[in-house]
Amino acid sequence: MANNNKKMVESITSMDEDFAKWYTDIVLKAELACYSDVRGCMIIRPYGTALWENIRNDLDSRFKAFGHENIMLPMFIPESLLQREKDHVEGFAPEVAWVTHGGEEKLAERLCVRPTSETLFCDHYAEIIHSYRDLPKLYNQWCSVVRWEKTTRPFLRTTEFFWQEGHTMHETADEAMEETERMLNVYADFCEQSLAIPVLKGRKTEKEKFAGALATYTIEAMMHDGKALQSGTSHYFGDGFARAFGIQFAGRDNTLQYPFQTSWGMSTRIIGAIIMTHGDDNGLVMPPAVAPVQLVIVPIATHKPGVLEAASALCDNLKSVVRVCVDDSDNSPGWKFAEHEMKGVPLRLEIGPRDIQNNQCVIVRRDNREKTIVSLNEIKEKLPLLLKDVHDGLYQKALARRNSMTYTAKTMSELKELADNKPGFIKAMWCGDEACETELKEKAGITSRCIPFEQHEVSQNCVCCNKPAKELVVWGKAY
Repeated sequence: MANNNKKMVESITSMDEDFAKWYTDIVLKAELACYSDVRGCMIIRPYGTALWENIRNDLDSRFKAFGHENIMLPMFIPESLLQREKDHVEGFAPEVAWVTHGGEEKLAERLCVRPTSETLFCDHYAEIIHSYRDLPKLYNQWCSVVRWEKTTRPFLRTTEFFWQEGHTMHETADEAMEETERMLNVYADFCEQSLAIPVLKGRKTEKEKFAGALATYTIEAMMHDGKALQSGTSHYFGDGFARAFGIQFAGRDNTLQYPFQTSWGMSTRIIGAIIMTHGDDNGLVMPPAVAPVQLVIVPIATHKPGVLEAASALCDNLKSVVRVCVDDSDNSPGWKFAEHEMKGVPLRLEIGPRDIQNNQCVIVRRDNREKTIVSLNEIKEKLPLLLKDVHDGLYQKALARRNSMTYTAKTMSELKELADNKPGFIKAMWCGDEACETELKEKAGITSRCIPFEQHEVSQNCVCCNKPAKELVVWGKAY
């Protein structure tokens, strides 16, 4: 086994030295994205786009398995339409970008560049929902949205970002609640099964819920530095938007009723989660399920006859089981190793004259650099097993890190000591009073990440005011 601590890519800042710089180095040098001339916006490069396409295709198949259909709505929202739901517009007002002119002519009504599309969907639903037979409406949109952020960082927080937003309407509140919880579980399963990222599932507090929602559910992932990243959310709106937009249908008893609404979304910030959960000082470590390239073939001694031909033939043979490419550039093998390690390719296959003679190759795992000699006769069967081992190794490593960085606090002094000195999640009881939630943010610099579905009691009193506690909350610092 190779030395796992050896640093192959010197141009990447060590995460222990400067975590923010380490993150930016990986984004830029692994060619995921680069900065644009538009404030707060990024150019997602082909490698980053291929990663997003794999994420999108995986999620899309999961959505469609539950009957969701894709739709495309306008990117502009008339101001009068946005104003129809008071809580919603107030929640987004500071982040909205406005179009005021068409050419040289001032518009009679400002147009909002969509920060989210609840109002657009409701306007459409009012036109197409008339009877209980029209329900449920299970729609999803893949698009970009704009939110005028004060500070930005590639993937994590940008003025324009790409996402999917599901918007559904249901006959009953129970059906809508089932959908809200179902889609949160879809996100959690995707993160754990495809991204090898363990997540906490729970409900947001009233203070942290989505603007206009009755309830917001979230999955929270822990990054290398102990900070949380909200990785996907699902919202239950009740019939509030339906009433605001006059969406009614003839029920089974022939009375006019209002439908119940949900929305749910996951964005390109999940790429930031991949980087900060699995990456190391040598660069990206891609989870195999979404890696643009799962296996790179590096021919050794390319000047020897037959080596490049053998590598090319092997690549063609393996395309049916993995996403594979050959690096046949004239760079040195060491340079190639470092380059593909930086890009996080899960497996590297080395083949040279002696390997060809012995009908074998060497496979190196990106996650731990473990080397395996594999017969070329068994390579097709072996590769899927190795990719599963990489996934499982990444997941268990991330889970162990989260467990080791999750703490319990019973008093304010304990919580503040942990928040100041121990990066990670803090489990503590809460009375449910928003004033205590605000005080914890002001005094300890932490926010409520979620009220986990799996509740247990760590003390009987609120960590802030010492009054009887209502529920366990996971607190922490977040991106």
